[in-house]
Amino acid sequence: MSYSQNGNVKYWQSGLLLDKPIKHAIFTRKGGVSTGQWAELNVGMTVGDDPKNVIENRRTSFNALGRDIKTMSDSWLIHGTEVVIYDYPRDPNSKLPPKADIIMTDNPEVTLFMRYADCVPIVFYDPSKRVVGLAHAGWKGTVKKVGEKAVESMQARYGSDPKDLIAVIGPSIGPDRYEVGPEVVDAVKTEFGEHAESFLPEYNRRKHFDLWASNEWTLKEAGVGRIDVSRICSSENNDLWFSHRADGGKTGRFGALIGLEK
Repeated sequence: MSYSQNGNVKYWQSGLLLDKPIKHAIFTRKGGVSTGQWAELNVGMTVGDDPKNVIENRRTSFNALGRDIKTMSDSWLIHGTEVVIYDYPRDPNSKLPPKADIIMTDNPEVTLFMRYADCVPIVFYDPSKRVVGLAHAGWKGTVKKVGEKAVESMQARYGSDPKDLIAVIGPSIGPDRYEVGPEVVDAVKTEFGEHAESFLPEYNRRKHFDLWASNEWTLKEAGVGRIDVSRICSSENNDLWFSHRADGGKTGRFGALIGLEK
């Protein structure tokens, strides 16, 4: 793992992407202006925080990476596999972003941005076609194989070869902290078949779901050449990361950002 810091803003970066002509980060909760359950760097607008604080936190996040907040291109997460291609930055005057859990671009003027609090950030980079992408994988997105859908979309839109791709599974809830009920267990068994049991470990005789292993398996099956798994648990490290599970649903959202350098 590799943590970096700019001022008070602390963020995680993948070693596979550090020497690439891109800017990327998955931000911890450190370095923002929010207080209380949203302290400090909450970038989620729909969790009850003061919108002025959220706007300032987003601007602070972008400034830490040297990106213009006006290039922010995000999505309204719906736990699906919908894709939005950003040929140009999202209109900052539009009130709501499009609904999607996969966003991508080949335009250096676009900075992709998503928000998380236990769900899995999946970061994509194609060094051959110069394309970047972000995906959001909660349990629903994971069983719908959102990672595979992202790879297929990069192939269809940009001609990406999966073996050229770098994919990063960022900080998110780990298997020992993610106890799940029968609905999730049944969905995992239906979608992953003979592989399901390896993704459903037991802790204290209760079923858990390994989001890291299942998403890594999906990416490998899709042919992705290089995969980095952070193995940082947002719930276990709640002092650094917002965690829906650890905070009982009353928490903020941490951001993931990626953009091509010119």
